[in-house]
Amino acid sequence: MKKVILGLVVMVFLGLSGWLGYYFYKKANTDPIVYQTEKPFYTNIIKKTVATGSIVPRKEVQVKSQVSGIVEQLYVEAGQIVKAGQLLAKIKIVPNVANVNNAQSSLQTARINYAEAQRELARQQQLFDQKVIAEQEFNRIRLDANLKKEALTSAENNLQIALKGASKRTGGGSTLVYSTIDGMLLDVPVKVGTSVIERNNFNEGTSIATVADMKDLIFEGKIDESEVGKVREGMDLNLTIGAIEGRTFKAKLEYIAPKGITEEGAIKFQVRAKVLLDPKDFIRAGYSANADIVLDQKENVLALKESLLQFGKGKDSTYVEVETGPQQFKKQLVKTGISDGINIEVVSGVTKDNKVKVKEPEAPEKKNS
Repeated sequence: MKKVILGLVVMVFLGLSGWLGYYFYKKANTDPIVYQTEKPFYTNIIKKTVATGSIVPRKEVQVKSQVSGIVEQLYVEAGQIVKAGQLLAKIKIVPNVANVNNAQSSLQTARINYAEAQRELARQQQLFDQKVIAEQEFNRIRLDANLKKEALTSAENNLQIALKGASKRTGGGSTLVYSTIDGMLLDVPVKVGTSVIERNNFNEGTSIATVADMKDLIFEGKIDESEVGKVREGMDLNLTIGAIEGRTFKAKLEYIAPKGITEEGAIKFQVRAKVLLDPKDFIRAGYSANADIVLDQKENVLALKESLLQFGKGKDSTYVEVETGPQQFKKQLVKTGISDGINIEVVSGVTKDNKVKVKEPEAPEKKNS
């Protein structure tokens, strides 16, 4: 029994000795950790926030028909430049049976009334000539006859409008549609033969054309509530348009919505900025764009990569590790300024000649299975 126990002890001893020998061998042959260093540098730092949106004309109107009917002729197409008052389309009136019937009935009534008034006026004229009635009474009869004549003319015009869309006084058998502003035709959604509905209190009506001033464009976008307190009217914006590569357009912020809206679970505030264009620039309406709103900027300042900063406990405990000798470092408190998310201004604590230790990436935590 004693021999068995002794043998087990010897085996355990030999196993531990072998493991310790392997451990110290590996440790002796492991390469020492060599930390990389970087130097502070001078650069321009721009602190900004981004608003997403689109480019739209400030003045965009939809020209609609005043009457219902069928498009008889179109004189323009999308992309043309038009002037205010320029003829766009011609609408042919399609008579409404009920309206025509009412107009014909009113006209017949007006004719009967006018004929009766004329007979009464002739009879009263004879009495007046014979000095039987006073001039005042005769004038009243003559006025009534004139009113009946005007009612007859109005009834004839109403029938003409119901049938052809125009009265005898104005002439014509179609309604002409004119542009209301100077600008470019963005869209002409109707074609010859298309039925259109008039604009009234109960219906928006059919759009004949969309006209916009493409020389006065604005950027409309939204920013997050966490950033809206940092922006103000008059700030400069740099616009990046996805469809136009390699160019940045300038804009001036002119409006910030006083009330936010909920969008995808976050509160957003609408902003609007005037796009500053050169006379030769042409941007199509509806382009999507991103606006960089400059909150603060500094030129030629000493900076570090923000990833080099380390943080201790308490206030004003931001520090970096500065090299004092080969692979020897010490903590150095630093005071920082503005940051663009990548580089950060260093106000004090290090100089451009210091070498700052690059932190090793932290190993990911193992999850318990």
